[in-house]
Amino acid sequence: MNCEDKNSNAMILVIGDIIVDEFIFGDVSRISPEAPVPVVSVNEVDRRLGGSANVVRNLHALNTSSAMLGIVGDDEPGQWVNIRLGELDSDNRGVITKKNNRPTAIKTRVIARHQQVVRYDREWTQAAQPESHQHLLASMQELLPSATAVILSDYGKGVLTADFIRQLIAELHDSIIAVDPKPENTDAYYGATVITPNLSEAAAMVGMQAINTDEQAEAIASDLHEKLNLKYVLLTRSERGMTLFDGNVNHHIPTAAHDVFDVTGAGDTVIAVFTACLARGDDPLSAAQTANRAAGVVVGKVGTATADWSEIEAH
Repeated sequence: MNCEDKNSNAMILVIGDIIVDEFIFGDVSRISPEAPVPVVSVNEVDRRLGGSANVVRNLHALNTSSAMLGIVGDDEPGQWVNIRLGELDSDNRGVITKKNNRPTAIKTRVIARHQQVVRYDREWTQAAQPESHQHLLASMQELLPSATAVILSDYGKGVLTADFIRQLIAELHDSIIAVDPKPENTDAYYGATVITPNLSEAAAMVGMQAINTDEQAEAIASDLHEKLNLKYVLLTRSERGMTLFDGNVNHHIPTAAHDVFDVTGAGDTVIAVFTACLARGDDPLSAAQTANRAAGVVVGKVGTATADWSEIEAH
């Protein structure tokens, strides 16, 4: 049975780095006389929840309740984040508004005729202060009785430090813990339920150079599974699809992408769908196959995108 068919009151906590994704869409018809760069005639400016908050967007598209825990700045983008989370019915009591010149992270992409021309980032990447971590931990403890799973979405922007990750996983020992990881925090993910790195990240986590073969994917997944005491490892492999290691068998899942316009945020879709399916009782292989189809949907869209159940089934 597909996980969208199951009755569930699942609520998933998302902890990590909140980013605002800004997209400037336009056309290019000439080169600047000032420098050898294209002149983009702007048609539209769009703003979307990104980073860990894009996981929340994806859960909302799946009709799955969520709560967001992270940090924004005391600025207009931070206010926008909280408003948008409210519009998605996501509990934002765990979103901390920080002053002291810590701005809300913004990634701005200029896109002309479906091609990204340039991206510029405005962000703070220093580790969060201990009092912020204590606030986030207290919020998680308050929300946990209502949660069926927790997603740690590590974008390397200072919220999920190695020590804080270890502290969270120790508190969550009876929960489904899904991690979208960063190689520099590899050892801190010990004891999670599943990690969902791309192949390059996974190879770096075990000290290998990425070669996109089934044999290497199997070796990396097995190594991570044993090293980090995981239940599952789900590797995303671009045009080669995904590899799921369930502790006994490696399952290679061919890509479901028909057209690839933009891979921005596809990893957020994968971890949201996989975790939602696990939380509702799907077996890991069915959950991975559903997540693979969802990724095929979102890479066919421009910008940070989501996939709902009807799109996933149609795909």
